[in-house]
Amino acid sequence: MLLVGCFHAVKADETKLGSSIGKISNTAINELSHGNPEEVGMSSEVLKKIDGLVQQYIDAGRIEGAVIGIIRQSKVIYLEAHGVLEGKTSKPMPEDSIFIMASSTKPVIGLATMILFDDGLISPDDPVSKYIPEYKDVQVVIPTKLVDKDVKVKSQAKKKSVKNSTSKTKAKSKKDWYSKNKREIPEYRLEKINRPLTIHDLLTHTAGLGTKGGLGSLIVKDRATPEDTLATWVPRMAARPLDFQPGTRWAYSSGSGLKVVGRIIEIASGMSLHEFIQSRILDPLNMKDTYWDVPEDQLYRMPYKFHSKAKGNGRVIGEDLSTYVSNSGGLFSTARDYLHFQQMLVNGGSLFGHQILKSETVAMMTTNQVGNLFSQAAKGGPGQGYGYTTAITLDQKKSRNGQIEGTYSWGGAAGTVSWTTPSKKLSVVYMVQKPSDLPRKIGAIVREAIID
Repeated sequence: MLLVGCFHAVKADETKLGSSIGKISNTAINELSHGNPEEVGMSSEVLKKIDGLVQQYIDAGRIEGAVIGIIRQSKVIYLEAHGVLEGKTSKPMPEDSIFIMASSTKPVIGLATMILFDDGLISPDDPVSKYIPEYKDVQVVIPTKLVDKDVKVKSQAKKKSVKNSTSKTKAKSKKDWYSKNKREIPEYRLEKINRPLTIHDLLTHTAGLGTKGGLGSLIVKDRATPEDTLATWVPRMAARPLDFQPGTRWAYSSGSGLKVVGRIIEIASGMSLHEFIQSRILDPLNMKDTYWDVPEDQLYRMPYKFHSKAKGNGRVIGEDLSTYVSNSGGLFSTARDYLHFQQMLVNGGSLFGHQILKSETVAMMTTNQVGNLFSQAAKGGPGQGYGYTTAITLDQKKSRNGQIEGTYSWGGAAGTVSWTTPSKKLSVVYMVQKPSDLPRKIGAIVREAIID
């Protein structure tokens, strides 16, 4: 009996040891490998130009610091932290700094939607009203008389009379005109929607729902409160008329459209949006530092001035995460984590042994879905298309960003930008908390660094 007991004790220890080794092994496996640029057809010497360029922007006060990651052929070949975390301190920017993603959250919401396409639970052509009946009779607002005509004329006359004014005065004048214009509501009429509003419309910003500066949001005063959930707020949002007939224009919906998508994800999956994204995206991709609500003991990795944004996120602190309604711009993440996200897409939807999406669904997400609507929009422009929550370069020569054809990208208001070029198996993640034109210049260096 003693020998048997000893045998079981040894086997138990072996089991524990094996379990520990397995955990260590899995942790090691669920990290991207690092390599030398030359191993994957890139030039180290050219990539070093990034360091000097970023330092120029830091010295000029245009940014305080940044973390930049580049991955090619599944190897991280550049991951560098520049500058400081906080302008008022000398603390160097940590490589694992946590950044406000703002609208860089949108591709994550898009991916969650694509997963449900693969699951067969929803379809791009599904009417929104199939899941949220309030959207069946949504209307479209049509301005019948613009109120800003006289304002513009006066503004132009004033501009001529103050031609020699300081730039500060000019900026103030422009701001005053914008504020005045925003307060005025033109005469309008409401008309019936020509066809049902679809999930496709919401994912491509062709729905006309809650567009930036749109009339529909202006004439309906109801706003979400910190106590609202997607379940309570999204149906009420249907009272806002659309700013145009679905599918006829591309106009950016900073939050409204994907809030509706988020609610559809909850209804179709039977999970809260945050639980679904955590279990189907963040956990399998080992995006361990991506949060909706940054833990108290991790706030030191963010500038102090952003701590209030990282805790609470417009909801009641202590309540369930479903009370947070700004989900289309609510994630916080790191360069390392977002490289995992981008690499999964490059791999055709898989990473670390997890098939997140079918390869054909990745292609659907990153293929132009809007014809020439995005190329005609101010946010897009010539040579650009738009897929499901991501912009796509269709023509490198015509595009203002100079990106290689087939590159898909998106960014956030806080300055974060990421882009992927499938033909080169290349992804770049740029993390910062102050927008500038630096990413475009970094992109030029990255393209120059490609040897083969």
